[in-house]
Amino acid sequence: MTATSTFPSAATATLRHAPAAEAGQLLIDAEIDSQPAPPPTPAPSRGRRILLGASVVLIAFNLRPVFASLSVVLPEIVRATGLSATAASLLTTLPVLCLGLFAPLAPGLGRRFGTERTLLGCMALILVGTLLRGTGHVPLLFVASAIAGSGIAVANVLLSGLVKRDFAGQAALMMGLYTMAVCGGAASAAGLTVPIEHALGGGWTAALAVWALPAALVTLLWAPQALARKPIASESGFTVRGLWRDRLAWQVTCFMGLQSALAYIVMGWLAPILRERGLASDVAGYVVSVSVITQVVTCLVVPALAVRLRNQIGLAVALALLTVAAMLAQLFAPLGGVWVWAVLLGIAQGGTFALALTMIVLRSPDSHVAAHLSGMAQGVGYVIAAFGPLLAGLLHGWTGSFGAASWLFVAVGVALVIAGIGAGRTLHVGAVTVPR
Repeated sequence: MTATSTFPSAATATLRHAPAAEAGQLLIDAEIDSQPAPPPTPAPSRGRRILLGASVVLIAFNLRPVFASLSVVLPEIVRATGLSATAASLLTTLPVLCLGLFAPLAPGLGRRFGTERTLLGCMALILVGTLLRGTGHVPLLFVASAIAGSGIAVANVLLSGLVKRDFAGQAALMMGLYTMAVCGGAASAAGLTVPIEHALGGGWTAALAVWALPAALVTLLWAPQALARKPIASESGFTVRGLWRDRLAWQVTCFMGLQSALAYIVMGWLAPILRERGLASDVAGYVVSVSVITQVVTCLVVPALAVRLRNQIGLAVALALLTVAAMLAQLFAPLGGVWVWAVLLGIAQGGTFALALTMIVLRSPDSHVAAHLSGMAQGVGYVIAAFGPLLAGLLHGWTGSFGAASWLFVAVGVALVIAGIGAGRTLHVGAVTVPR
């Protein structure tokens, strides 16, 4: 019944023990197997697969510097531009909101223009948006963040489907490398933006714009590969039905959105939180960088662990609880232990992020469903996530401190546990791939 699963050994072992209450979901999976299979995608050569895998990792590296570079220089931006607390909160939230608003467009764009060419357009948007943030013009700062956020949104979705399509046999490894690169980009931006600012004579505008350089290099590397590829019939000739009515798909979506809410609170506000508690700006940036770079470890370990477990419920719950505990410690624990809590926070958040992406692949019977589930999970999920940094900033503006945000951390954590219990079940979503 689970012949279409990415990891058949893990899935079949678990589904045989599924409770009777889930029989309806299992019947849906059986119906999927009875559908005509999409025509196979031509297998790429070994050299192209290596180049493609490296390119996926490099594209992933550019998906988070827009967020992390802003947070560490946000106090300087506020002082230089006179932004209010509400405007600063909106500035940190806008790219996250764009992730949710534009992600649902990704499957349609991928079908029409091809995955590779659409990703090239995404890299162009990230490049332009990142570069324009260096102008220092306040309205353009918001517009540029939205431009970059829209490119990141579509790339987030398409990369998961590309992994499912071209690396089905190495999905755990590729998802690990993908999430590792995302964390590496965020950690680099968090740790290096302030030193770059100092090296450039205190200019926060140039420190933000410099992150267009890696985006430009990857765009140049990806362009020949993308332009040589035309839309594939198996991408444009099929569509997915039944996904938005499926309970499991919504649980995966909520898990993605809630863990992202906590992640973007950390990315947007941890440095200001630590600076308010007395740490210097560069030290606060290094703490965020250490936390994010620590995520690399769990990003590599969690996907491989998740596919070997009978289900992912226990892993999801444990990582959610550790995330909230570490975030509360950064608010209230003595600063002497800030580095320890940063490492634990990185372990927890790297794990939840990698698990969220891995569950999209595990819960999908084929690459088409994976692309659509990724679009749903990241589209709706990032709209949910946008409320995290927004509420954290507003609570700070209303109360004058970040202490009130602790209740927000706990509330999101409880909801994340509940979503993880549902999304961690080893089942496929009730969606079918059908000819258009």
